[in-house]
This record gives sequence, C-alpha cells and structure tokens, in this order.
Amino acid sequence: MVSRLKGFAQGAARADFKPLGQTGLWCHPLGFGCYRIEEDDPAHEAALRDYLARGGNLIDTSANYTDGGAERVVGRVLRDVDRASVIVVTKGGYIQGDNLRLAQRRNFPEVVRYATGLWHCIHPEFLATQIERSRERMGLTTLDVFLLHNPEYFLNACEKRGVIAADHDEFYRRVREAFAFLETQVAAGAIRFYGVSSNNFPLPASDPTHTSIARCLAQAESIAPDHHFKVVQFPLNLFETGAVTEVNNAGLTPLAFCAAQGIGTLANRPLNAFTRQHMIRLADFASQGGPSSLEALSLALSPLSEHEGALAADFGLPLMADGGLAKWLLQLAPRLSSALVWEQNAYRLAILPLRQWLSQLAPPPRREGAFEAWRDRFIELANEALQTVASFAAAQSQRASDAVRRRLAAAGYADERQGLSQMAINTLRSLPDLSCALVGMRQARYVADAFGALAYPPVDGESILRRMAAAP
Repeated sequence: MVSRLKGFAQGAARADFKPLGQTGLWCHPLGFGCYRIEEDDPAHEAALRDYLARGGNLIDTSANYTDGGAERVVGRVLRDVDRASVIVVTKGGYIQGDNLRLAQRRNFPEVVRYATGLWHCIHPEFLATQIERSRERMGLTTLDVFLLHNPEYFLNACEKRGVIAADHDEFYRRVREAFAFLETQVAAGAIRFYGVSSNNFPLPASDPTHTSIARCLAQAESIAPDHHFKVVQFPLNLFETGAVTEVNNAGLTPLAFCAAQGIGTLANRPLNAFTRQHMIRLADFASQGGPSSLEALSLALSPLSEHEGALAADFGLPLMADGGLAKWLLQLAPRLSSALVWEQNAYRLAILPLRQWLSQLAPPPRREGAFEAWRDRFIELANEALQTVASFAAAQSQRASDAVRRRLAAAGYADERQGLSQMAINTLRSLPDLSCALVGMRQARYVADAFGALAYPPVDGESILRRMAAAP
C-alpha cells in the first residue's frame, strides 16, 4: 500500500492537482469521462492514452458504458501505465444489455423495472456481480472508487404514481443496505472508497425525486463512524447550475455541503447542458463553408437532385423515399437544430435507408454499364450531400453557441481568445470546492482542447454560474 500511495503523493505535489475530498487521493482538475467510449474504435483508446500522457490521472467509467466496452478499453490502457498514478472511478446499477440477460437468469431482488430494456438495481447481490465484472474487465485487484449509478431510478419510478415520504424512506434504506455491502468490499480490498452518482443531487429539495447527499451521508454514518462514503458525482455546467446555486442540503448547496463534510466531488456533463427540455452543446463549431439556411442547402443539394432525376427518366427505376435522397434530406433539415441531433440520427434516418435502397436497386436489362456509371456518380454526390447536411447542422449549433457566448459575457466572462468549450471547462475548474470536471474526450483534438482551457487564468466560477442561473 505504501508504493500505491506514493504515486498519488507525486500527484499531490503538482500545483494544479486537487484533493479528492478526504480520500487522501489527489486528482487532475480534468477527468477522462468514458461515456460512449467504444472498444473497437482506436481513436477512443488513443485519446485516453493522450490524456494520461498529458498528466491527467482520473478515469471515470461505468459497467454500463457501451455495455462494458469502455471498461475493457480502460483495462487495455492501464496495462501500459503506472497503476499507482491513476485514479479509477467506476459505477454500477444499470441493468441493460448483458446485465439485463444476467438479471433475467439470476432474478435479483429489488429490481426497478423502469422501462422496456431499462432496469435498475442497487441490491448487494447485483452490486457484487458488478464489482467482480468491473475488476475483471479492467484487470484490477482494487477499484479506487465505486459509485452507485443513478439510484434515483427508484424515485423516478415512484413519481409515475406520486412519490410519498415512505418512498424516500425505502429509497434510503436501499442506499444504506448498498453502503453496508460496499463496506465489506472495502474490507476485502475490492474497492477503496464508494459513493453515489446522481443526476438528482442538484434538484430543489421540494422536488419529489431529489436525492439528498446529507441523507446518503447519514446512512453511511449509521453503519460506521470511519465509513468510506467519500465521493459523489452530479451534473454541473453553465446551465445546470444547481450544484452551486441550489440550497438543498442542511442549508447548503451540494458543493458547499460536500466541502464541509470532506466529500470529493466529480462534475459530469460539463459540455452537454440540458435546459428547457433540450440539450445545448457548449462548444464552437468550426465553419466548413457549408450552407446555413434552408434555401442555401436546397441549392447545394441540387446537383444530387438532378442526378437522381435521371434514374427515373433514363432507367425507369424508383427513387429513394418517394422523391430521392436530396428531397429526403431537405425534409429532415428543419429538424436538425444542432450538429449533435444530426450525429445521433444520421445513420438511422439517412445512411441506413440509403444503403438498403442501393442494395435492392438492380440495373435494367442490357443497361448495366450505363447504370454502373450512374451509381458511381450517385454515391459520390450522396457522400457530398451528407457532408453538406452535417455542415448545415453545425451552422445551427454555432448560432446557439454564439447566444451562449453573449450570455456568458453578460455574466462576467468574456474572452475572445477562448473557445466556448474552454470557457465552460475553465468555469468549472475554477471552483475551489470541485475536485474534478469529467470531460468526454473521445478524440485527440478534444483532449487538446480541454487541456487548452487550463492555459487561461481561473475565473470567479461561482459568480458566473450564479449570474447564468439568474439570467432570463
């Protein structure tokens, strides 16, 4: 154990590292968030290696991320680094994918069947399987931090019929039973510390699904005075400011309460803000010289439209989607409010139907050569069209980003040198009581951008977040 702590002590000597509460661990202000890390994408693994090479030392993952794939990527990378210099945080609770098949075989107690294909459980019997599987996937004897992953699914399910006080009592009883089990895992050397990751920590105390850090702490204290409940995780960004602004824990905000109690704090979603029932990506979108209006998009897609017209006129074959790909993309365009919307829907709404249509398209008799030439040119134009639509969606995102920049300037943060993502990250890393901001960095350029935020001077993060929250 002495050699293990030595690596973290070296991190503590770095001026930019922060204490992870009272765990004795010191972490880089930026953590590598593994949500959406795919095990078969070399760029994702390369990004994690780049993060560690730059001096980062906290990896946040989950048994649920890409159905265990993210943990397997972490395991491959950890084999090549000094284990003592890296803090590994993982989580358990979701029952989806492989875990759903496991739960159907094992019939675990106290499962919350929230929706089709989405169950949840924090019962010790299920948590035991998650810790074992996480350790195996990452090749670790000991997990540094294990978090209950969004246990509020129990309260969310109760909300469908109306949450009552007894539901909260049952919720914290389940939390206490989970904590009691996790203490045995600490004693066995399987984990070092535990805690809770909850999207509902920042909610008003009056919200029926609010999760209270104070009540979670009380459960741990009822088990043992020297408990190992030492870390929590919650959303925090320029729009979801509740961790800094919402007084909901014994007269304190979540961040202030944790600071007073020596609990380490991890902020997720620093660049993905959910506000007014939609998401804003807190980043700039480089201009690709593409169209920014529907009229310009229609003009840019006209070569594809004209080429598609020849399919019916010259070959007598049906167009894709009763009008062709160009027409279909123009119908989709008004729904593309951001680059993320296009990224999330492009395959399902455009690429997959296009591939299926092409696979079924057969040349008319004795016209094979002419048809092959038509198809080759069509594929070229179709790929250009998809890139054009991506540029159009990015332009819509940039409009939203420009509006956020104006709002940030009004809140006291205006710096034209910085990208919006760097401003968002710098605001969080400037909070003295926040241990670490978890940033999704699936590409090397995202790693470089995030670390670039640290080159700028800290700001008054709390004041900026409070002004952002107060803005109409």
